[in-house]
Amino acid sequence: MSDNIQLELKNVTTIYGKNKMLHDISVQIPTGQCACLLGSNGSGKSTLIKAILGLTTIVEGKIFFEGRDITGQKTYKAVREGISIVPEGKRIFRKMNVLENLRMGAYTEEDKDEIELRYEKVFKQFPLLKERLKQIAGTLSGGEQSMLAIGRGLMCAPKLMIFDEPSLGLAPVLVQRTFEIIKEINESGVTVFLVEQNAHMSLSISDLGYFLQKGQIIASGTTAELQDSDVIRNAYFG
Repeated sequence: MSDNIQLELKNVTTIYGKNKMLHDISVQIPTGQCACLLGSNGSGKSTLIKAILGLTTIVEGKIFFEGRDITGQKTYKAVREGISIVPEGKRIFRKMNVLENLRMGAYTEEDKDEIELRYEKVFKQFPLLKERLKQIAGTLSGGEQSMLAIGRGLMCAPKLMIFDEPSLGLAPVLVQRTFEIIKEINESGVTVFLVEQNAHMSLSISDLGYFLQKGQIIASGTTAELQDSDVIRNAYFG
């Protein structure tokens, strides 16, 4: 594997019960780049994320992070190594306040000075969160909850951030801002794996992409190549 590949899935096949969910999946994400994974509901996108995080059974293939085999590794170990997830539907801790939610993002870190530095980075990105530290997370607006979910993801000082359907349930103006934020995070040096149905927005900020259908990668390449692909055009741009 090339030294500049941060995450690699190599011929990964997963099962749920007796059924194969992913079939011989191979994905490479270079360090510092933004890669998108496109696909409709039921295509296997969530299963692929679970495979990276050690939450589903891999029967064939391997997953590597920075050249290390992490196949089947426990999720907390993946977080310690620098993999962060911003889950679908935000999934904040609604009964906790903003500060408590952010602290949960750094649960593997014990150095208080390091945690304070991480807070400051989050507040630089999302100054509104600093104003709402004591507010109960469930009372925030949808856009504010989205900020909080991303801020919590940043609190583990990630090398790789996985965004699972970040546009889900957001108004169009908030979708635009969310993708701008993801681009800013990527430009700060964090590798991004963007798992989305919104092909237009995803391709606009990504360097490369993969198209998943029925558990198989049926198209891949640079974003320019995918935009010119008949498969992508037929699926998304009609």
